[in-house]
Amino acid sequence: MARTPSRPVGTVTRGTTNPNRLRRMDRWIAARHGRALRAAAAPVAVDLGYGAAPWTAVELLHRLRTAAPRIRVVGVEIEPARVAGAKPYEEEGLTFRLGGFEVPAPQPPVLIRAANVLRQYDEEQVAEVWERLCARLAPEGLLVEGTCDEIGRRHVWVALGPEGPRTVTFAARLGSLDRPSDLAERLPKALIHRNVPGEPVHAFLRDFDRAWAAAAPYASYGARQRWMRAVRELSADWPVVDGSSRWRQGEVTLAWGALAPRTPAA
Repeated sequence: MARTPSRPVGTVTRGTTNPNRLRRMDRWIAARHGRALRAAAAPVAVDLGYGAAPWTAVELLHRLRTAAPRIRVVGVEIEPARVAGAKPYEEEGLTFRLGGFEVPAPQPPVLIRAANVLRQYDEEQVAEVWERLCARLAPEGLLVEGTCDEIGRRHVWVALGPEGPRTVTFAARLGSLDRPSDLAERLPKALIHRNVPGEPVHAFLRDFDRAWAAAAPYASYGARQRWMRAVRELSADWPVVDGSSRWRQGEVTLAWGALAPRTPAA
């Protein structure tokens, strides 16, 4: 029998949070993972490292219930004072627990969302954390790990199954972008130090900027039409795995293998 850690595993984050900060990530999860959430007999989702206030966990419950009405959400934080402060916000289907990367859920979760958690870690620690979290997932579970800005305008996240990383998604409020490579500042820890010549993510953002520039005539129809045209052009050379219904939301998702670092973390 595996030994349960005597104390939470991980490091306290800054705890910065704002209402609606993770709405783009939540919207994507509900759309792309909703079928698996509905299919589970008693689905549990974990908001790992929700921060100094419980808003993101509360919002996750209500957004996922539009896709999976039986979902339960467990907010997990490593800082006891944050858990105590969140307890008054518990409701039917939502609880808060002290914990970290050991993920103290009542059963293997069908979703672990870890937003802005690994930003403070070293790049070489990411693979170990991913492996630990993926091992906690249910067989059809999904780990979504990534980074966004303080008010949720720009996100980049990696989606992983029990077997490891699957996709990378770039999402933005399109009016906030001068060019797609503005999203580079929100790359997750596994990729942010790889935005240098010779690495796939650098080449991708370079090509995305070029496609964006070529799509400039579509700007007269709005940023959304320009984004969609740029993504369509980009998909000729890069393995884009979603379609126009997601592009309309200011998103694009690629296979992880196309952007994975070429060498292990130093």
